[in-house]
Amino acid sequence: MSSPNCQVGFSQRIRLEWLEYTANLVLAGNTRSAVADALQELLMDKVSVGGEAERSNRSKTITILTRIWSTAPSELETFRTRGLELMCQIRPQDRIVLHWGMTAAAYPFWADVAIQAGRLMRLQGAASAAQVQRRMAERYGQRETVSRATRRVMSSFVDWGVLSRAEEKGVYVPGFSVPVSDPRLVSWLVEATLRAGPSSVAPLRDIIASPALFPFRLDSIHPGDLIQSSGSLEVFRHGIDVDLVELRR
Repeated sequence: MSSPNCQVGFSQRIRLEWLEYTANLVLAGNTRSAVADALQELLMDKVSVGGEAERSNRSKTITILTRIWSTAPSELETFRTRGLELMCQIRPQDRIVLHWGMTAAAYPFWADVAIQAGRLMRLQGAASAAQVQRRMAERYGQRETVSRATRRVMSSFVDWGVLSRAEEKGVYVPGFSVPVSDPRLVSWLVEATLRAGPSSVAPLRDIIASPALFPFRLDSIHPGDLIQSSGSLEVFRHGIDVDLVELRR
């Protein structure tokens, strides 16, 4: 069965430090073309070394990096702007929260791979590449594009430190876990999860515990704090004790 978010888009391994560099370029006031030029120089000796083809892996990597923090789709513009503002207000070690959320919102495929890996690790303490590949193929179809993109996302998770390779080949175990207690960052991940998912509404407790956020340990958050931290979210009570979060239309 195909995923509602059937576009893949995420075709390259993306290192966390490259996203950090991209965001800093944007924060410094660089134009879109200047950001792309700076990334071209940064990646010259790291991706597609010696190659200048228009659709080289380096060019695709730059497209991914800029879509996340520089040329975000119009529907993510406010979200991106708030993320950049938060970046200047939080500890450097917490920036991974913003990079994860913005990557998931810009590329829902990233969040889908995280869901499959997170579910498997929750069930059995580890996730094999074959298991994740099979589940992604069930959602997106048996395509080489899907298989390659899944490998690249999993490699990115390892680069970011949120997954580690086990001794058994092709098996991954959890890496480091990031505690998230700042209501602004909890709100950011809640909103990112909704933006990456097929539905714009979900129970708050389900989002907090979502396998899409497997690298993070989110504190519970009061609905009032959630609304105050994000102008894009609404919360309403469903039944006796279920708080539903919805993206403001």
